[in-house]
Amino acid sequence: MDKSVPQIVEQFLHGDDTAFAELVHRYQRKIYSVAFQILGNHLDADEVVQETFVRIYNKRKDLENVRYFTSFILRIATNYSIDLLRKRKGHTTLADDSTSLPGHIQLALSTKVATPSENLKNKRLMNEILKALELLPTKQRLTAILHDIEGFTKAEIAETFGCPEATVRSNLHIARTKLKKILKQRLYPKE
Repeated sequence: MDKSVPQIVEQFLHGDDTAFAELVHRYQRKIYSVAFQILGNHLDADEVVQETFVRIYNKRKDLENVRYFTSFILRIATNYSIDLLRKRKGHTTLADDSTSLPGHIQLALSTKVATPSENLKNKRLMNEILKALELLPTKQRLTAILHDIEGFTKAEIAETFGCPEATVRSNLHIARTKLKKILKQRLYPKE
């Protein structure tokens, strides 16, 4: 029988290192995926994963007051990713190859058997979406990535960012509107 996350966290709080290993096993892919979508760089995403778990391990006493562990750990990863972006002085590049994309987009592209022509169109579309995402302000970009690519609920994103759910809805709406406009201009410039 699989243990619930709160049970595993409780064991970790009581000094069980195997429980920490279980948390790493459960969350490392999700953290990597979020970090990679934000940073667009495998080495930086790996650094975020490592630093997130180091911080969790070192601050395990603070976990006693954590109500939602998933949101807590993703907030750490997201904040650290944003810190890395700031260190780069705003220079960001998202993934430029759809084969390295995690989440719903990769699944959607990989579940249908496509002709070479369709594959080329899909790859072009993905590249345009990723380029368009780069043009959005950070909060809107992160909200769109977490919700539309990673599959987070609005409530989970609100908890991760420490903001009201209405703010997430607003950021998501604005991001989608801007993406639609950008993509329309890029894909259909003469219309």
